[in-house]
Amino acid sequence: MMDLHEGTSILARTPVILGTLLDGLTPEWLHRTDGPGTWSAYDILGHLMHGDATNWLPRARMIVDHGTGRAFEAFDRLAMLSEPVEPAAGLLARFADVRRASLDELSSLELTAADLERRGQHPDLGEVTLGQLLATWVTHDLTHLAQVSEVLARRYRDDVGPWRVYLPALDRVADAE
Repeated sequence: MMDLHEGTSILARTPVILGTLLDGLTPEWLHRTDGPGTWSAYDILGHLMHGDATNWLPRARMIVDHGTGRAFEAFDRLAMLSEPVEPAAGLLARFADVRRASLDELSSLELTAADLERRGQHPDLGEVTLGQLLATWVTHDLTHLAQVSEVLARRYRDDVGPWRVYLPALDRVADAE
């Protein structure tokens, strides 16, 4: 079952991990993709920030306030691609602020274990629990942290020579979510 304290602890680490990994990298590193339909590390950072603003907390509030009485709004997974490009340091700082605010707001809901069983209505998946939503938020972060690492690693796909056989991430390309 979803452990809220454990999950928020992971969510709080995401901006720190991304800041450590991405701050100061050149545009060649930050903006490289694996081709059409894939995302760069910079795109993934924007996607995570957009999710905090328009997906996770609004949906959690909707479950708390309305239950299954109102379906979630669709989440635009590509919204960050239409945003103006800004220096990575600025985007990293904004993400850290947005995530901190998200976690503060989540904490202010004072959720209990019983609240995690409350239900909402997803437009595609049907009825979901608040615990499932929050567990998905944590898993979503972890999945995208792995994706960032892999897209960065693939910059040296051809340069590793024969060691490539030991590095499966170099040949595992994730489509944009």
